Amino acid sequence: MKILIHVCCAPCFTYPHKRLRKENHEVVGFFYNPNIHPYTEYKARLHALQRYTSLKPVEIIYNNEYPLKEFVSGQLKAMDEGKKRCEFCIKTRLKKTAQTAKDKGFDAFTTTLLESKYQPHDLIREIGEDCAKEFDCGFYYEDFRVGWKESVSLSKELELYRQKYCGCIFSEKERYLDK
Repeated sequence: MKILIHVCCAPCFTYPHKRLRKENHEVVGFFYNPNIHPYTEYKARLHALQRYTSLKPVEIIYNNEYPLKEFVSGQLKAMDEGKKRCEFCIKTRLKKTAQTAKDKGFDAFTTTLLESKYQPHDLIREIGEDCAKEFDCGFYYEDFRVGWKESVSLSKELELYRQKYCGCIFSEKERYLDK
């Protein structure tokens, strides 16, 4: 299959990229992360992915839209409506991934968010399946968490920047201020 994989960061991409290639899928990465704050963190993650692609050749589609005001406003609105902020974040990124996959003729899309043991896995799967229906493009589901330790090792071996929090301003606050 030709699979478009949403890439949240290079470390989380290492294992799914290796795994999907091992299964002979054609893999193209998609970097779209308006959730990452501050902008210096966004750039650090972008540069880490660019470093990875210089070491492990893979095509990446970079969507460098950074609609800070719209993203934070949407996240705050979702929270005011009693929804979890992560739901808004995941949905925003997977909808854009599914739309891009459909527009560019991919068979399916997936996300490196399925690799992290810190992410709400069931919610990611549910949103992915909903986006697949909305955009009439398959959602490739695999529990990539089995490769989490390997991705940590790979990212260290490749000297990739490893972030300390999920990405949004709220996760940054939880990481640094609430402890």
